[in-house]
Amino acid sequence: MAHTPPDLGDLELQAMQLIWADGSMTAEAVRERLPRSLKESTVRTVLRRLEDKGYLSHTVDQRTFTFHATEARQKVAAKAVKRIVDWFCNGSMEEVLVGMVDSALLDDAQLQALAARIERAKKEQGK
Repeated sequence: MAHTPPDLGDLELQAMQLIWADGSMTAEAVRERLPRSLKESTVRTVLRRLEDKGYLSHTVDQRTFTFHATEARQKVAAKAVKRIVDWFCNGSMEEVLVGMVDSALLDDAQLQALAARIERAKKEQGK
């Protein structure tokens, strides 16, 4: 997905979380695992909307639709963070990260992991 998909509603996010966790699911499997009881037609509508928004695709086996995420959760989350950075900080990721550090939102282990990831990225870019 090169475009930025629309935001997710609460029920859409719940469905996506289930599909990301399992890899692929039928509408019935999603309905059974959602925390609240919904009609199958409601779940099918939610999944169709997610497909229209670009979050899901499906395959058909006989008459059963199996839904698959079009991108990994981590990539979708990164795009959502990018939208927030653009909106609040005029695109400055540094401003967001400094704010997170200054607000103690990251613990030492997370800071070390982030620093290690940055070093790996620098080395990969240097190749």
